[in-house]
Amino acid sequence: MAEGPIRVRFAPSPTGQLHVGNARTALFNWLYARGRGGTFVLRIEDTDRERSTAASEASILEDLRWLGLSWDEGPDAGGPHGPYRQSERFALYRQQAAQLLAAGQAYYCFCSPERLDTERKKALAAGRPYRYPGTCRRIGPEEAARRREAGEPAVVRFRVPNRPMVRFVDLVRGELAFATEVIGDPVLLRSDDTPAYNFAVVVDDVSMRITDVVRGEDHISNTPRQVLLYEAFGYPVPRFAHLALVLGPDHTPLSKRHGATSVREFRDRGYLPEALVNYLALLGWSPGGGEELLPLDELARRFSLEAVGHSAGVFDPEKLAWINRHYMKTADPSRLVRDTARYFRARGFLRAADPAGLAYLGDAMTMAAGSVDRLEEIPDRLRFLFEHDAASALARPDVREVLGGPGARDVVSALAAELAETPRLADREAFRAAAARVRARTGARGRALFHPIRVALTGEAGGPELDLAVPAIDRGAELPPSAGLAPIPGCRERAAAFSRALQDAVPS
Repeated sequence: MAEGPIRVRFAPSPTGQLHVGNARTALFNWLYARGRGGTFVLRIEDTDRERSTAASEASILEDLRWLGLSWDEGPDAGGPHGPYRQSERFALYRQQAAQLLAAGQAYYCFCSPERLDTERKKALAAGRPYRYPGTCRRIGPEEAARRREAGEPAVVRFRVPNRPMVRFVDLVRGELAFATEVIGDPVLLRSDDTPAYNFAVVVDDVSMRITDVVRGEDHISNTPRQVLLYEAFGYPVPRFAHLALVLGPDHTPLSKRHGATSVREFRDRGYLPEALVNYLALLGWSPGGGEELLPLDELARRFSLEAVGHSAGVFDPEKLAWINRHYMKTADPSRLVRDTARYFRARGFLRAADPAGLAYLGDAMTMAAGSVDRLEEIPDRLRFLFEHDAASALARPDVREVLGGPGARDVVSALAAELAETPRLADREAFRAAAARVRARTGARGRALFHPIRVALTGEAGGPELDLAVPAIDRGAELPPSAGLAPIPGCRERAAAFSRALQDAVPS
């Protein structure tokens, strides 16, 4: 391969959602191209007419954009080497197959699917891998033309040359060699003139000037056939890099039984794109310097295929959650509100996108973003703002444990009395002053003071810092209905309701 500008491609099949393993392949291609001033090409391999859908293609493109992986050429961006959907390139495949037929490097095969299936079963029963025996290799062009004119179905096969080995250098794995004796003559065109995978890939990569092919290790077995096709056409063979698979925690291929596996599922569960991208970059590669939390442009600057490991990357949900917490903690609150709005709506907490209500949620984000793993968990973390049911809280063992402490009931009674005479606690200074007056009334300090206050005002035994939570409650209580939020009961009303419920549940 001659030195020159790097051109890589990501070529998904639009037959479903974008799997995170494929997303990592796209990411490594993107990092490699961007880090070296190269070109990133998006190609859609949609020759599977039964399973390929426009909806799947649109979803894949949307997920790639969400991840921040833009492309220089592609089905929507255009470019000088299109079209970028295989379904629009059939004429080119037929033209290239005709070239190989004319040179005697390909031939028509008339073996029926039933015959091939019988031969395959015999080979498997004998304990050997199946290899097409070359039955139709000796059929001359005239006989082949006559049989095709008579309507006999045929495929076009590549004539594997008589040589001992196929060798190529893998940028991840070093030099690899395969014996040609195990490579049966592969199909180039099926009987309906649609291209087989290995043929279409070579034609596309050549016409799109791809210099480096970065893909999963499950394609290694395809590479010898593709190398032979490059050489048959007289095309430069690109550099190859085969990435180890992504495994689940049990070291089996990542699948549905491990939980979320598609980019869309991770989006829906509330992972930030920069967190997922950062995590995927660490699956099989390290940026060095002891650093892991890096933005996309810095990952690209440091990326090297030669530094990618041979071993499979094990998907660790806990590490992804840790990275996601970091990015949520550092994200702009207004961005978090925008990204979590759908979750608040689903819980009934957000009813309209009014600026006042959204600004309130933005202020509340500091109580949640650093203490949950995903965006979808934020409404639950802030549920205490919208929901306060004293009777339900008193039924919880952890709340009863707090109220069983010495003087806890006295603190609740004093809190209710104090807040009945106090303006809204709109800031932390007002809350601290009110807590000091409750302390003066009861003599309770530390946990004995603040834990009963917490359960009375939030209905929970744990949660955000009280000098953040309490002002947030009372600021929310002052919001007008036009703010678009579910009503937020204030601290005065909560303390009174909790004190009454406590008296009813545990008579003095």
